This record gives sequence, C-alpha cells and structure tokens, in this order.
Amino acid sequence: MSANSDAESRMKKSIAALKDTFAGLRTGRASAALFDKIRVDAYGDKLPLSQTANVSVPEARLVVIQPWDKALLGEIEKAIRASELSLNPSNDGKVIRISIPPLTGERRKEISKQAKAEAEKARVAVRNIRRDAHDDLKKQLKDGGLTEDAEKKAGEELQKLTDKFIAEIGKVLEEKEKEIEEV
Repeated sequence: MSANSDAESRMKKSIAALKDTFAGLRTGRASAALFDKIRVDAYGDKLPLSQTANVSVPEARLVVIQPWDKALLGEIEKAIRASELSLNPSNDGKVIRISIPPLTGERRKEISKQAKAEAEKARVAVRNIRRDAHDDLKKQLKDGGLTEDAEKKAGEELQKLTDKFIAEIGKVLEEKEKEIEEV
C-alpha cells in the first residue's frame, strides 16, 4: 500500500507545481506572484526580486515595488523590462510603479493556451506517477509481497486516486481560465 501513498504525495506535488506555474501567468489583475521569477543583478549575484524589494499590490491594476536598497532601483527596473511580462515600470527615484494594462483578446487567448498546455503537462505527470506506482505494485506481486487480490485492489485505488487528481487539475485550470477572461 505504500506505493499508493507515495503516488498520492507525488500527485499532490504535481498539483502544487501547477498552481505555482499558474500564479506566474499574467492576467488582467495585478499580483505580486507575477514577479516571483524575476531575478535582479544585485551585489554581484542574480537574486530573486523578493529578496531585494517589497512587492505590494495597493490597487487591482497597480503594483508598487519598493527596494530595500535605493541603489538597486535601476537594476530592478531593468530586470522587469527584460522579463517576458511585457510591462513598463515607472521609476520615481523611491519606488517603481507598474500599471497592469487590461489584456487584449489575442493576449488572453495566448495565456489561456499556455495555461492549457501547463495543465496537460500536469496530467501527464500524474499519469506517469500512476504508471510508476502500478509497476511497483506488479513488482511487489512478483516478489511475493502482495497477493493478486491485494494488488488488484491497490490498482483500483490507484486509479481512483489518479481520477481524483486529474479532476482537480481540471478545476484548477477552469479557475485560471475564469481569471484570465475577467476584464
């Protein structure tokens, strides 16, 4: 039965990774998570933006980035411009303000397509985990650690577990698509 509990924990990690990826997808609403992948040249190293500045969202379409060291303002601005977010930061010498423009219909479709591709990757990962666990069950049966009935029952439980996580991926994708379509 440990094969199923191991598979379940790995499947949960796949869902968490998908949610993490979705947090970084830009929607029409401002979010501090958009900036999680941005790295800033600071102190001779590439640091995550969150380690060089405070990122806040005071309004639905505005992000304010307040660096802890004012000398990094230019580097933070450069890193944001170089990112794939297509945002235009404005630097007033103290903080960086970024207005999040509403998405165009074309851009919404691109992001939605990207979200579907990420969800499909997560589904494939869950199915691969099921396959690995099923192989483990067969090995246990062959080695005499499981009876045929126990292996069959564990296989059925594994399939139910897989179906549950595939459905959860569908729900997560549906929520993200609603968020993308919001104006």
